[in-house]
Amino acid sequence: MALSTLTDTVTRRVEGTISSVGGLFGDPVIRLGVTGLSRAGKTVFITGLVANLLDRGRMPQLKAEAEGRIESVWLQPQPDITLPRFEYEAHLAALTGDDPRWPDSTRSISELRLSFRVRPSGMFSGLQGMQTVHLDIIDYPGEWLLDLALLDRSFEEWSDATFARIAKRPQARDFLATARAEDGALPLNEARALALAESFTAYLKMARKDGYSDCTPGRFLLPGDLAGSPVLTFAPLPKPSEAGRGTLWHEMARRYEGYKDKVVRPFFRNHFSRIDRQVVLVDALTAIHDGPQALEDLRRTMADILTAFRPGANSFLSQILLGKRVERILFAATKADHVHHAQHPRLTAIMEALLRDARDRASFAGARTEAMSLASLRATVEEEITRHGEVLEAVRGRLPDNRQVAMYPGELPADPARLLSPAREGVEKWLDAEFSMMSFAPARSTLRPGEGPPHIRLDRAAQFLIGDRL
Repeated sequence: MALSTLTDTVTRRVEGTISSVGGLFGDPVIRLGVTGLSRAGKTVFITGLVANLLDRGRMPQLKAEAEGRIESVWLQPQPDITLPRFEYEAHLAALTGDDPRWPDSTRSISELRLSFRVRPSGMFSGLQGMQTVHLDIIDYPGEWLLDLALLDRSFEEWSDATFARIAKRPQARDFLATARAEDGALPLNEARALALAESFTAYLKMARKDGYSDCTPGRFLLPGDLAGSPVLTFAPLPKPSEAGRGTLWHEMARRYEGYKDKVVRPFFRNHFSRIDRQVVLVDALTAIHDGPQALEDLRRTMADILTAFRPGANSFLSQILLGKRVERILFAATKADHVHHAQHPRLTAIMEALLRDARDRASFAGARTEAMSLASLRATVEEEITRHGEVLEAVRGRLPDNRQVAMYPGELPADPARLLSPAREGVEKWLDAEFSMMSFAPARSTLRPGEGPPHIRLDRAAQFLIGDRL
């Protein structure tokens, strides 16, 4: 076992023990991780969830609220003063102002603490006083989560897997030509190494823009203060027959290992390994719209993501022996308001089939998992439209230019295999169906006292994620 891996393991065991003991004598704390891939709506999810937990008029499925046991909920300073605070107020103002707009996407890790004053339930609840439960929400980019899979791969393994995955992608054409023209056995030339890294980064940006999910390493897309450093100046290479010290291959491998040690492992050790509940947001509708290859890419990516989790039950003994484990994982298909509610069961079924590999892996390890379709902020209303004499169940919303339009996106299949099978087979276009998507802007709305912004199933999501702890 590598020394860094051994150190991380020991650290997690000590932290797990401290967390367990602290939970026995202090206020309970739930650490909820929120992630997803580009355009999945992490910022909107957190903002909508917090707003509706503060004003719970639209949360009937949250059991503690339905039973009248929640006395109050409030925001307070986060426990980790080294992390940026999630800009809840600014994001809520953007979503609910006079000219509503979607907030900027997640570009770094942030945290927010929400505290509940709640009356316990159960046989002896009358003998207990009010209890305070803290919910720490950790927001982090999905691209960072994908990096965790690198910890188990050597530079050679990562290079081979990357070349195999992107071989047929038009976005990778220029990078592949550049990489194949390099000889890794030649002495390092810094200018050529930089050009190779820049070409790879350009591919990643184009791939993400065109809907691909597996765009790693994540810091190449969100470099922050690491921009231009050697730890971000590497790229996959074909392995030469010989690659001694001072060669391009050797230096690329060294920087790749440095990326894992200096960037990926600290994120895992300091933040990710402390999470005990997790939301994975998925923009499945856009992947379906983008075609079979994008859907298959999303399926593989989400299956790979779960390898980063350590699912299982958080018992006192397991925390001492293994550190914290993720107890509950919610896989949520976002933008459910882009289809009529009659299609929501089909969207959820597609989500379940899409993540079958990931869910089975988590369930086998003891974690509770659930798939659902939701909208963190409802941007549309439903209506029927007539087209060619046929009545269609559509949605109506506001476009960014303020026009109101009705959209019938198409009919999702009742059998998810109608989508996943051709996607696995590598077909380029859907043969018998088209599915459209439209970029709706947030709707203008007037909230009544005690009500959060309109949503679809945020209350069910909250009940699954934290209801048992309230």
